[in-house]
Amino acid sequence: MDNINSAVETLVSSSNTLFILLGAIMVFAMHAGFAFLEVGTVRHKNQVNALVKIMTDFAISALVYFFVGYQIAYGVNFFESAETLAENNGYALVKFFFLMTFAAAIPAIISGGVAERAKFYPMLVSAAMIVGVVYPFFEGIIWNGNYGIQDWLEVTFGAPFHDFAGSVVVHGVGGWVALAAITLLGTRNGRFRQGKLVAFAPSNIPFLALGAWILCIGWFGFNVMSAQTLDSISGLVAVNSLMAMVGGVLTALIVGKNDPGFIHNGPLAGLVAICAGSDLMHPIGALATGAVAGVLFTLLFTWMQQKLHNVDDVLGVWPLHGVCGAWGGVAAGIFGSTNLGGLGGVSLASQLVGTVMGIGIALLGGFIVYGVTKAISGIRLTEEDEFNGADLSIHKIGSIGKE
Repeated sequence: MDNINSAVETLVSSSNTLFILLGAIMVFAMHAGFAFLEVGTVRHKNQVNALVKIMTDFAISALVYFFVGYQIAYGVNFFESAETLAENNGYALVKFFFLMTFAAAIPAIISGGVAERAKFYPMLVSAAMIVGVVYPFFEGIIWNGNYGIQDWLEVTFGAPFHDFAGSVVVHGVGGWVALAAITLLGTRNGRFRQGKLVAFAPSNIPFLALGAWILCIGWFGFNVMSAQTLDSISGLVAVNSLMAMVGGVLTALIVGKNDPGFIHNGPLAGLVAICAGSDLMHPIGALATGAVAGVLFTLLFTWMQQKLHNVDDVLGVWPLHGVCGAWGGVAAGIFGSTNLGGLGGVSLASQLVGTVMGIGIALLGGFIVYGVTKAISGIRLTEEDEFNGADLSIHKIGSIGKE
């Protein structure tokens, strides 16, 4: 009997390790989506820079999260022997890999907002600070119960803050940190003439669309595999993600009046919003959540471009990740309730408090990190370098070679 129990435990352990490894690989692949979404949106003279930023941000994120961030969030470090780390089929290591791909999404989100005029190394150092300190501080509060805040919310409002896959913890934080960086960075030169908006059209719609498709597919790993163990997997999460995605597509199609940029960001808005409550909602609630997110992104991006002359958010990462992420945190408290067909166990008051807390930490951390970096080294390219484009100014090569 002992041999049978041991064999079962080994099978469960190895299955869980493989499960979360597949999730890590799917979220890792999403970074290609971030890259191509940005490449397709920015002007030709900044495409190489977009690709390089996503790759190098991922590398620096992995290092700082391994050595610093993961310990801040979960109190776990890897200063053990390889023999110890390999226990239980190395599940603890693969869990780190999975959560690190989430952490690395923060600078990937920020990258889209600050595109076309940001210095390279100062922004890379800032990304390290965000992933190493700011993000894991809030991550640990929500996902590891640090500082007793979740316990307080449960006692006060009947349930802790619920964010299954990171509407607020990942996307909200990324979007609101990006808003701080964008504000400090300033508007791209030539964006406004005599007070009127000059449209910088996307350089490559097929690349933009490719990025959106890669992100949509990988998102099912992002959400479903947030269960982290095979016995916790839920088809409800998968179908809710699907319904929120299509809800975002259809409302962005209608409100965006057939614009391909809105149509391909609509599903991303829906998916951002459903992360928090994907394990609680009825699929119809998920559809409504995604539909609202599609409207929010389209209207806010248009308003921001036309009215906020001092906020030049190239990819619209603040409305997409920041605002839709916040909506997702609140929506989990609405559509997750049993009154609207959800599984319950969630408090709207806790969702509001947790969402506002995430926004506050992100804004404070973003303004401190990017403000200090700006004061020390500057974060913006010179006017000449910006005019020539980040590709030639920073990387000395354009996206299309000359014969």
